[in-house]
Amino acid sequence: MKKIIFTDKAPAPIGPYNQAILSGNTLYTSGQVAINPTTGDLVLDTIEVETEQVMQNLKAVLDAANMTFDNVIKTTIFIMNMGDFARINAVYGKYFTEETAPARETVQVSCLPKNVNIEISMIAVK
Repeated sequence: MKKIIFTDKAPAPIGPYNQAILSGNTLYTSGQVAINPTTGDLVLDTIEVETEQVMQNLKAVLDAANMTFDNVIKTTIFIMNMGDFARINAVYGKYFTEETAPARETVQVSCLPKNVNIEISMIAVK
């Protein structure tokens, strides 16, 4: 059975999807971009600020499912420019320890929704 996870502390979906689905003990988050959930505005000042907003949005979704970044087992990162990888990784890395860091792939793409520079989705397990 699946349970829809929703929080107003992360951006509301802008299409026919949910912020996350909990199936059994596994949480599947939708990709998050750098939308400030309070204002609805994109946060694109720098790639570091943009990545921080994405991670805060994911944190809010994890919180809504009573999970933390320690529960994350896999992430997928889509970026517009692989040249930003080190700067993105520096922000992303603050949310994990080496002991609990998830599996991950990072893929450069040609375009993302709303012309953002980064989108991240996660799978977490209780």
